[in-house]
Amino acid sequence: MSIAVIAGEPTHEASGLRVIDIVNRAYAEGLAAGDALGDPPLGRVGLSDAVNYCADRACDRAGAHCRGCRLASEAKGLKSLDQYLAQFSAVSVADTGLTLSPGGPLPLETVPSLDHLAKSWAGEEVFYLARRVHRRMLKETNPRAKRMAGADEADAPAVIVVRPQMAENIGMVARAMANFGLEELRLVDPRDGWPNEKARFAASGANYVIDQAIAYPDLPRALGDLHWVCATTARQRHMDKPLLSPEQAAAELLTRIERGERCGILFGPERQGLESDDIALADAIVMAPVNPRFASLNLAQAVLLVGYEWLKTARRGTLGRVTPKEQELEAGPRPRGGPLATKDQVLGLFEHMEAELDAAGFLKPPEKRASMVRNIRTLIQRMEPSEQEVRTLRGVVAALTYRHRRGDPQP
Repeated sequence: MSIAVIAGEPTHEASGLRVIDIVNRAYAEGLAAGDALGDPPLGRVGLSDAVNYCADRACDRAGAHCRGCRLASEAKGLKSLDQYLAQFSAVSVADTGLTLSPGGPLPLETVPSLDHLAKSWAGEEVFYLARRVHRRMLKETNPRAKRMAGADEADAPAVIVVRPQMAENIGMVARAMANFGLEELRLVDPRDGWPNEKARFAASGANYVIDQAIAYPDLPRALGDLHWVCATTARQRHMDKPLLSPEQAAAELLTRIERGERCGILFGPERQGLESDDIALADAIVMAPVNPRFASLNLAQAVLLVGYEWLKTARRGTLGRVTPKEQELEAGPRPRGGPLATKDQVLGLFEHMEAELDAAGFLKPPEKRASMVRNIRTLIQRMEPSEQEVRTLRGVVAALTYRHRRGDPQP
């Protein structure tokens, strides 16, 4: 391993690059950009050393963490913004010119804005980014993509989730998206920050949706490259916009995407959904038919419902999963596992069964025997039994009457 602790931080010895800088470059710009870092370049071996060191949290064992990583804040026992600020002699806020003077031992710290400081003071989960980079490297040698065959991001609408409050809900949204062929996830100002490993755990394997999800600071920037957007809501909005059911919205999305437009579907935060100002930026409103006394869907349910209508309309899905051992199915009666029984075989079953029922005294009184026999024959005929099913039923009758023990021939 070529990673050592230099100046208190995990560093790639040969290049002098901090592990956090290597991981951030590979995550943000791709594996090739990570390979090219340094002089001479790190290459894949050097990149792997840094990424694996971080992903395995070897820094915990070394007792040294990268500045800017959340693990460093945790190791110092920093549990609040006040404790973080107390480290610095002064903190300057660039956009307002405000300067705070906590009087700590560290030199002046400059931050872009108070909002940025509030969201970033604890640091980023760099080890989580390293794990994502590690997975990308594995996919180069063992690709196991779960995307739909022939599907492309540009062929489906983007899902835009505005101000989501819990990372776990983002993960469940990603899972619902993967179920129905939606791949592009855009997050607007997620409360718990992004990326977030809790979202990956909740995604239950829909990792490719999580890996390529992008966070935006505000809704206008998240919508900037789209041509048409619909917004989901359960509350009536007094806006002069088309009102669509999920099925109608899916049809409109498909029509527009097929003529080259980029489209998106807006979903609001968990607590109260989209605000009117958010919906004002959309071209149409989507409302699902629901119980009027309990109309609110949770975030993942809403995405799943609209995603289902999208996939059904685009005709890209299959009934259940399809694997090398499981072929695509069609709706309707399932084909038999074997050939249908001939009438002679079915009549043989009738005679066998009726003889045993007579012996057991079931077909009584005599005046009702004919109608009872007709009912039994109609019931079995309605099954359209296969040859194997007729043999099975005759075996059942024989077993119940112990005929196989007595050695009596079957009728």
